[in-house]
Amino acid sequence: MTEQSSLNRFLGPYAPIARLLLIYLAILCFSRLSLTLWQFDRLDGIGQFAVVLLNGLRVDLILSGMLLAPLILLVPILAHRFSWRLWQDIISLWAVLTVAVIIFTELASPTFMIEYGQRPNRLFIEYLKYPQEVMSMLWEGYRLTLVGGILITAAVAYGMYRLSRHWLHQEQPGWAYWKTLLCWPLMVLVTVVMVRSSFDHRPANPSTFAITQDPMVNDLMLNSAWSVYFAIYNLKHEEESNEVYGELTHEQILAELDKEKPELIVNASANPPVINPQHASRQREKPLNLVLILEESLSADYVKTLGGSGATPELDKLSEQGWWFDNLYATGTRSVRGIEAVISGFLPTRARSVVKLSLSQQNFFTIASLLEKHGYLTEFIYGGQAHFDNMASFFVGNGFQHIIDREHFEDPVFEGSWGASDEDVFNKLHERLQQHHASGKPFFSFAFTSSNHSPYEFPDGRIEIEGEKQTPENAVRYADYALGQFFDKARQSEYWKDTVFLVVADHHNRVEGDNLVPIEKYHIPGLILGADIQPKELKTLASQIDLPTTVLSMMGISASHPMIGRDLTLAEEQHKPGRAFMQYDDYFAKMTGDEVVILRPENTPLYGHYDHKTQTLSMNGTPEYEPYETTLAHALLPGWLYQCRCYQSPTDETSYTQSGHVMLTESSITHPHESPVDRQDRHSVQ
Repeated sequence: MTEQSSLNRFLGPYAPIARLLLIYLAILCFSRLSLTLWQFDRLDGIGQFAVVLLNGLRVDLILSGMLLAPLILLVPILAHRFSWRLWQDIISLWAVLTVAVIIFTELASPTFMIEYGQRPNRLFIEYLKYPQEVMSMLWEGYRLTLVGGILITAAVAYGMYRLSRHWLHQEQPGWAYWKTLLCWPLMVLVTVVMVRSSFDHRPANPSTFAITQDPMVNDLMLNSAWSVYFAIYNLKHEEESNEVYGELTHEQILAELDKEKPELIVNASANPPVINPQHASRQREKPLNLVLILEESLSADYVKTLGGSGATPELDKLSEQGWWFDNLYATGTRSVRGIEAVISGFLPTRARSVVKLSLSQQNFFTIASLLEKHGYLTEFIYGGQAHFDNMASFFVGNGFQHIIDREHFEDPVFEGSWGASDEDVFNKLHERLQQHHASGKPFFSFAFTSSNHSPYEFPDGRIEIEGEKQTPENAVRYADYALGQFFDKARQSEYWKDTVFLVVADHHNRVEGDNLVPIEKYHIPGLILGADIQPKELKTLASQIDLPTTVLSMMGISASHPMIGRDLTLAEEQHKPGRAFMQYDDYFAKMTGDEVVILRPENTPLYGHYDHKTQTLSMNGTPEYEPYETTLAHALLPGWLYQCRCYQSPTDETSYTQSGHVMLTESSITHPHESPVDRQDRHSVQ
């Protein structure tokens, strides 16, 4: 009690705030120490251990300053004898709420780090929009963790309430009111310094602490409450997106794009500013139908043909029957990233996927909208609720005529947390394809599986279980079994000879590693088969954005569109070193052959080499000017096209010469902010 009285005399009304600061720091430092000891094998010795703890203290002071700022600002208004009792009650309530938030986010960290390889971030917030699916997943897969976390948080909150009634309370202000006001500017200044944690132009942010090549070690320096806060902040500033990597004018972006892909038609003042006048390498009297199967979390780690564990015998057999991609890489770590890449050919950004963003819900290019113009029936088939991740809204607004989701499955074979099983999805797909073929109308069906998603639920009696049933390995075996069953039926069906099938994974199930961008975790399987497609093994480096352009060419579809992906049916493209783009948290990577450039927010880029055989990345410092400019151009391009709403096909039809070159007139290109009258005048002048 004497120590408390001494502190009250020394700090007056600021004493309870100082005590609360100590509570924050004690909880956060203890949590970081525990997590760092748990992940100690990721550290480079005791020296890095000390670096993590010291930088972590800096981050904890940032969060503490943010949490204490409202109390500091209220001191002149409430910290006097007329409202002292109310002031004490506010401090107690604030202490309980803020400590509960800190405890809950820190308790959630180990499970989140196991699942995603990072501290809680934007996914922690985004998934709260879908409580039914997320709560079902948590209850089935993480029941003890969920219940334990809630109980511990509640217990700590109650303990904080009891503690606040004694340790945080003081009977008298301790100082004369004039002294409180005199010291207040100093306290505000101290709080600002804590929050900024920097005297540079910009305050500290998570990228400030990205000082090692291991993202997990960098995340250990953060605390989870601040990580989640920064994710919320970034969600409200989507328009800034990739501009944190650097600046280029629109003309410079297009100039870099033209160097790499000179067949593109680029014009910074046009809408769209980028046109790919793609001419199908395979001419067909009647273009083929398209079935796209996006496999949930089916990474290369499980595929024997790609050096994996051998959990996909059916896919391994299918790999010998079509075009098999040996060196294919995903663009991101979430399903919506895979969707935007294979459906729209769109490059990844730091912002949320365009599937979720407001400006892309209509008039945004997809292969569905392109094929719809060619008379195709277009549909999306999913075993869960299509509203998840905003898929239904994006698809309906951009060319998909029919959405088949959970409510359309009668008496499913099995239903888990994420909806009907893969078997049910493929049974529905087979049924629909038979109907479409009988109608004689061309079709595009996009099926998205979900059985290989935590908590890994699937029906009994299908596969031989190894160990516990609900594991990623067993879920992959079941997903592979269901895929094999579908193709056994498809190959015997009438629609087979008129249809090309694209099977590809959306992303790895757990993307983590000891590099800023764990490239090896982006390696995924991809296969194109069906109709008259002959077996072929493609070893060139490829990205998910190359798949829609390649499959359109195989179908016999010639069209102008904004996708910059490569057409890998062309022999010259197959002999190039290839390139792939990857977004990992705040980092954007471009891999060309074995050269890798990594862009970091508000920081210098890094350059290195990736050994595809050993799956190791060696960073060699800062890249030369030219490769950095090219990578930056590809990082800035999607944000620009999204903001100007100009990621779309040209408004007028494009004609092709017999040599395959595109004849574009000025009327084929619309100009932004141009009225119909201006456009008519421009055409009449010509």
